[in-house]
Amino acid sequence: MARILVVGGTGLIGAGAALHLAEQGHDVTIAGRNPPAPGALDRLAFAQGSYQTDDFDVAFLSRFDALVFAAANDVRQLPPNANEAAYFHQANSIAVPAFFARARAAGIGRAVYVGSYYTAVLPRYRIEASGYVASRKAADDAVRAMASDSFHVCSLEAPFIMGHVEGVGAISLEWSIRYLLGQMDSQPLWMIPGGGNFMSILSFAEAVSGALERGENGKAYLVGDENWLFAHYYELILDALGRPQSLPVRDAEHPSMPDATLYSGRNTIVAYEPEPESVRRLGYRRHDAERAVRAMIPYYLARIGSE
Repeated sequence: MARILVVGGTGLIGAGAALHLAEQGHDVTIAGRNPPAPGALDRLAFAQGSYQTDDFDVAFLSRFDALVFAAANDVRQLPPNANEAAYFHQANSIAVPAFFARARAAGIGRAVYVGSYYTAVLPRYRIEASGYVASRKAADDAVRAMASDSFHVCSLEAPFIMGHVEGVGAISLEWSIRYLLGQMDSQPLWMIPGGGNFMSILSFAEAVSGALERGENGKAYLVGDENWLFAHYYELILDALGRPQSLPVRDAEHPSMPDATLYSGRNTIVAYEPEPESVRRLGYRRHDAERAVRAMIPYYLARIGSE
């Protein structure tokens, strides 16, 4: 049993990883800026604070054997009228490696950084054009450069993650369902061109566990599961809602999937197969994304209906 700190453990990805690690018998503490809502995370210890400050100092971090970091900032944290490149440079490029340096100084022996698949699949000019994606790549590179015999660290470059954890909502998934329920004043329904790779929260949690135990030191793993067109993804949700239909495709900004969140571009299909050896080493399941989509619908319907 290891003592594991999951930073960003109140978000969907971190919560899924934390619960999976706890089920494996580890002593898991989740950390975040705000306490989790009542739900599945109630049984885990919680530490409140921000990785960008001294809230989690070396003395605090020395209590843990391992670290899972799933808290880098994205467009949801970007303050109004802030300079995007400068904000993400400070929050991700600078603050994330500084936090990992404290973890290393605290004697934490193993760490996993949750990155973005955009840093692995986009051409260099597209990475540099986005302050957010450039900052995620800089953080990923800097964190893995700290790998040593005493500090074992690797990264997981995550695609679109599907699923739910009781008490933890993902605003992007909720927007999708609200749109398809007709709550965003856009009728008839339609979808943008393009697509991406989709992975269940359970598959990703298994990858996190495998990376902590068996990940190659200093390596970045591009993980994933199913390649879907965005229209197919929304049609799966419609089918799970009991409203099956085919969606026309329109090349325009979408109300539930705005251009600001599509770093690969509205017309781009990001499709890939994860390396079989990486899947084997990390030990995560494949072909689980559709199950996760169908399983999350009742949860999000209940969340929306309780408002």
